[in-house]
Amino acid sequence: MSALDATTLGRHDRWDGVDATVAGFGASGYAATDNLGFLGATVTALAESATEAQQEQADLMRTLGARVEIGPGATEVLPDPCDVLVVSPGFRPDSPLVRQAEERGVPIWSEPELAWRLRDTERPAPWLAVTGTNGKTTTVQMLESILRAAGLRTVAAGNVGLPLTEAVMDPAAYDVLAVELSSFQLHFADTLAAESAAVLNLAEDHVDWHGSFDAYAADKGRIYEQVWNACVYNAMDHRTEELVREADVVEGARAVGFTLEVPQVGMLGVVEDILVDRAFVEERATSAAELCTIADLASPAPHFVQNALAAAALARAHGISQSAVREGLRAFRPDGHRIELVASGDGIDWIDDSKATNPHAAAASLAAYEQVVWVAGGLAKGARFEELVQRARQSLRAVVLIGRDRAVIAEALERHAPDVPVIEVDAGETGTVDGAGLMARVVGAAAEVARTGDTVLLAPGCASMDQFADYKARGDAFAAAVRAAIARQ
Repeated sequence: MSALDATTLGRHDRWDGVDATVAGFGASGYAATDNLGFLGATVTALAESATEAQQEQADLMRTLGARVEIGPGATEVLPDPCDVLVVSPGFRPDSPLVRQAEERGVPIWSEPELAWRLRDTERPAPWLAVTGTNGKTTTVQMLESILRAAGLRTVAAGNVGLPLTEAVMDPAAYDVLAVELSSFQLHFADTLAAESAAVLNLAEDHVDWHGSFDAYAADKGRIYEQVWNACVYNAMDHRTEELVREADVVEGARAVGFTLEVPQVGMLGVVEDILVDRAFVEERATSAAELCTIADLASPAPHFVQNALAAAALARAHGISQSAVREGLRAFRPDGHRIELVASGDGIDWIDDSKATNPHAAAASLAAYEQVVWVAGGLAKGARFEELVQRARQSLRAVVLIGRDRAVIAEALERHAPDVPVIEVDAGETGTVDGAGLMARVVGAAAEVARTGDTVLLAPGCASMDQFADYKARGDAFAAAVRAAIARQ
């Protein structure tokens, strides 16, 4: 064991003599390996596999003195000595490295926890942090756009964008960071304390990793611990407010809700088609500050509006003006495959929301449209669809199902929406997956049942890896098939 205690060290200390192990060699693992080595630690990075680009990064780290082991079985045994283990999200609490670290009393940190400890205490950029089952990335990117509109040097970091270790170690200090945190990252975070934080929503997800929904929710709630300014919660999801009530916050921290309805005092919400603030204005008991209109946003979908309200709440808590909030939200455009209009033809809109990879996200997407031909299916990851179908059945014109677990959705439709036509499209007679050919058949089937005024919506509610490389490849195949079909008309 090193003579130095890694838990006491920070950015301005020398880490010589500390033996650090980094589990995983994706973006966050590489950032942790690089910066721990820069500080003087002896670093061992372990991963079961790596892309070609990651292999090149591994070679670079080796030339700088790190030990990098990549291959099957590489993450089975924790090195000895080891003074700290930095884990990537893929490592569950019951994984061999984590269990061995616990048995040996080795501190276990996520990469955001390491980043928090490495902040420049002389110029610490505050963290405005976001978590939730769905909408995290969109909200953080909205927040980044607002902060930049206010003239601040900022970046979206964490579970999206720049790894937090790189952000905090940047020699040119940021004014503030827009931080996305996953439940995995929060599980192994003990000391980080955001200026303000938001939990957007909670739905059953990643139960296989956490062990139960309650454990998953508790890890999400860690984002509120030691918040000193504002805890932002979804007033339409009471479980997020409960997390605020249970959190150990700094005295004086405010609870700020957001809602799609007319807001109460201390909340942000919607009046007619205007997003308003009744939390951060002096006369909030009798008036509200107008932030923007729904028409200013890239989408009027309810969940998109909620994301905008959450981003605005965090920005307003940081002292950002109404005009900068409006400018930032107007300028923001979401990444591809998030409620993206692919094309319109014959009065039918074709929407790609391939990023809707769980039932909660798919339900939010379906709620945005009045009459839908729903394209769904893939890897359900143990999720159920009864509640989604019950809520959406009145808007379903028809459903086109794909993927390995399509029967799970078909069974929910049979029970709760038996009159809705269901079309199943399999991978093909050969049993091999041709993404382009599959989506061509999907689009053809959807076109047969869609009518003027309908929306054909790819919101699978499932992961994609049974038939596609990832959700982006699935969305790209859908978009290409739609455009090809419209070009033939």
